[in-house]
Amino acid sequence: MAMLAAIAISLLVVMAIAIARALTGPTIYDRILAVNLFGTKTVLLIAVVSVFAGRPDYLDIALVYALINFISIIGVLRYFEYGGKPTEGQ
Repeated sequence: MAMLAAIAISLLVVMAIAIARALTGPTIYDRILAVNLFGTKTVLLIAVVSVFAGRPDYLDIALVYALINFISIIGVLRYFEYGGKPTEGQ
């Protein structure tokens, strides 16, 4: 149990660092990468909580969250690649 608590605390620290990077990233791609890292660490944290609480059904929630994270990052990247840049006429 102490090992799971240490893992959860270290994941929370990494998540805080990722949020700090998302807020202060020099480019939009650094910020998107930090948000993606935060989502990935959230999936890991849900998995650790699942083991810690003895509730294997939380792993289904972690998988759904991972899919939502992946699809949303792809959507944001496509937006900034194609539609996020203003043209000279606007």
